[in-house]
Amino acid sequence: MPAPSIALIGLGAMGSGMARALLAGGFAVTVHNRTAAKADPVRDAGGTVASSAAEAARAATTVVLSLADEAAVEQIVFGELAGKWRPGTVVVDTSTVSPAFSRETTRRLAEQGVRRVEACVMGNPEMAAAGRLRVLTAGEESDVDAVRDVLAALGQDVRHLGPTGNASVLKLAFNLLLGVQTAGLAEAIAFVEAMGMERDLLLDAFDSSGWRSPVLAFRADFMRRREYRPAAFRTTLMHKDLRFAAREAGERGVELPLVDCASDRFAAGIDAGRGDDDAASVVELSQRSRTGVP
Repeated sequence: MPAPSIALIGLGAMGSGMARALLAGGFAVTVHNRTAAKADPVRDAGGTVASSAAEAARAATTVVLSLADEAAVEQIVFGELAGKWRPGTVVVDTSTVSPAFSRETTRRLAEQGVRRVEACVMGNPEMAAAGRLRVLTAGEESDVDAVRDVLAALGQDVRHLGPTGNASVLKLAFNLLLGVQTAGLAEAIAFVEAMGMERDLLLDAFDSSGWRSPVLAFRADFMRRREYRPAAFRTTLMHKDLRFAAREAGERGVELPLVDCASDRFAAGIDAGRGDDDAASVVELSQRSRTGVP
């Protein structure tokens, strides 16, 4: 019996990992990425590389999206793939977008006869490659059930949250916590260094303390090594998600002042040329301002 065929579009750090997890799960995987060279590791692992998104989607009735932002989703889904879907296609969209955009994307795809499962993922590239992500789904339960085997290959925990948009809300809530905590750890390091101590003294103590969490320790490791590429979660994406959360809350009359402050710090990181660095690189901004390094 032939292996089920999956198309995966978008091979950033998470998308590449998910492609490998699907291959390990026994799926035939066809991938496409705007930067073709990023597909080489997936080809080496046994995947097929398509020259276009349409070619990739043509090979499968389940299409997994792992795209950077709403503009990329718009370009691929309603540009390159418009009118080119196979009948009965289910889109598993792992892109982090705003809840409003997610609901509108689902509606527009339904008009083309395409079902969409909102599938926000939590974890890092290593977890993605091992199939150990946590997957938050939203949308019609029947659509989720139709791709349950795909979701199981991607994640150790798949949690359905109800109507479309709910998964995006929780994903932004978790990234909100991550952004604020990462900026807070960066300032703790800045304080320690300003007092004449090495950051490793703080990070060693942090590692065995009650303040440690797996997620924050992952960022702390970048800060310890002072190496921020390859990024697990780029500064530009962190800033994007914090702005989404602040905007959605603001439209409902809720202020998120800590998010606004953290967002400003990551914006400063982008301005300093660290947009493609891991978000943990925010720690270097205080060092830069203190030393006057350009």
